[in-house]
Amino acid sequence: MPPSTLAPSSPPLSWRYLSFAEREELAIQHAQGAGVRQIARHMGRSGSTISRELRRNAATRGGELDYRATTAQWHAERAARRPKQAKLAVNLVLRTYVQDRLAGMIVLPSGAAVPGPTVSWKGRRHGPRKDRRWASAWSPEQIAHRLRRDFPHDETMRISHEAIYQSLYVQGRGALRRELTACLRTGRALRVPRARSSGRGKSFIVPEIMISERPAEVADRAVPGHWEGDLILGLDVPRSAPWWSARRGSRCCCTCRGWRSTV
Repeated sequence: MPPSTLAPSSPPLSWRYLSFAEREELAIQHAQGAGVRQIARHMGRSGSTISRELRRNAATRGGELDYRATTAQWHAERAARRPKQAKLAVNLVLRTYVQDRLAGMIVLPSGAAVPGPTVSWKGRRHGPRKDRRWASAWSPEQIAHRLRRDFPHDETMRISHEAIYQSLYVQGRGALRRELTACLRTGRALRVPRARSSGRGKSFIVPEIMISERPAEVADRAVPGHWEGDLILGLDVPRSAPWWSARRGSRCCCTCRGWRSTV
């Protein structure tokens, strides 16, 4: 129940969050019968933000979704309180459901095992992890989508795939067993930041050594003694890595066959 007197709203943590003044403007526009898109254009917000606000923070005590600024602000401040217990830590049924599918250990009441989703082997993506447990396990995305099909009318049986990842990787939110990280597609024990993984495989390519920027005397083969080389990484196992080099003047080519470690 919202308080009868509301203290002045504190400034939002980020521009992404609606302030109390914006919620008052939203309530006035909504009471006048304005549509979601019209309100969004008037407030300079996204239409999905307005639609989510009207659905999530509306007053439901009267049996209808009546939007009032004071009630919406109270709902938002209550949802923003921290620390907050993880959903998997307080919901035993949901935690058991997620853990069983992550581990690929689903059985029918008769005791027969239920096979997990078909996961095709791709050596380029999975590396040397062909014998990992993820071959019979469910991914967090598959679990999150399957919950809506198995429990269409139970809103307590809902969780996002990001919440499952955080329960596995983030210290303090470990509602799931840590050893279940071996059942993920990557098999990582630690999560790799996106900024670190985005540049993977490109660290040896820098603008200073691009072949298009080689000097003119190298391009026209006028000066002897210049060499150029290239390293080719194969996808087979064991991974081949042949290296070849050629003299620009005489076009004499030398090759060296190497092997890329799979460990």
